[in-house]
Amino acid sequence: MTTDPRTPFRDAHTDRSSAKHVPDTPQTRHPAYRLAFADDDFLCQDALRPVRLQLELLKPEMLQDEQGIESTIVLFGGARIPEPSKKDQARTQTLADLSEFYDEAREFARLMTLKSMETGGHENVIVTGGGPGVMEAGNRGAVDAGGKSIGLNIVLPHEQAPNEYVTPELCFNFHYFAIRKMHFLMRARAITVFPGGFGTMDELFEALTLIQTGRMERVPFLLFGRAFWEKIINWEALSDAGTISADDLELFQFVETAQEAVEAIENWGATGKRDAIPGR
Repeated sequence: MTTDPRTPFRDAHTDRSSAKHVPDTPQTRHPAYRLAFADDDFLCQDALRPVRLQLELLKPEMLQDEQGIESTIVLFGGARIPEPSKKDQARTQTLADLSEFYDEAREFARLMTLKSMETGGHENVIVTGGGPGVMEAGNRGAVDAGGKSIGLNIVLPHEQAPNEYVTPELCFNFHYFAIRKMHFLMRARAITVFPGGFGTMDELFEALTLIQTGRMERVPFLLFGRAFWEKIINWEALSDAGTISADDLELFQFVETAQEAVEAIENWGATGKRDAIPGR
């Protein structure tokens, strides 16, 4: 019998193993007899949603703790942006033109991972959504540097797999977008956002809102590609309308290259949480 030295009770692994060897009777064959934590049908009921949310929060948190991950550099960006060698396969000319940001994301991740490795790979570890496009470039850059990186994948209706560059022991899969977003930001020491679509903008504005409202510390917040972002979002119009404060425009900074981003992170000014929202 295996026991945890901290408790006189048998551990769950032992009980689960023992449960597989019970006598075969009508009672033991019935689903009601299954151990609750080993019963997928039970765990997937609507009433168990709070438990599943907790498990999705706990598992990646515990595994990152085991790997000694103390802080991260977040890399958001479009899944449809190809690497330059494949830009002729892009669905639109704009996507083909944006392929330059694949290389910038890859180089940025490489440079930041080299810095991370100076701390033993515990600080400023690259984290992406684990998918293709810019996300792949981020994980790939970490591999270029000989380091590790995190991938936070999400279950979607269409089939997908994590990109091949995510460190296997730091590759996680989520059902709940909300818990995935929490893991993106819980250890974040900088947030970088490359051109992307709905998903990228969702992540961008979620993080900006948390910083704007003082729920999260001000960290370096960098948008790659001023021309793209200013074409997609009229930032000044939001300020002029008064729906955000002019001071809110200082929460982020535009950059164009990987080296510029590294320097911006090193020289970032204001930190800490806001204690008030300007303009209110």
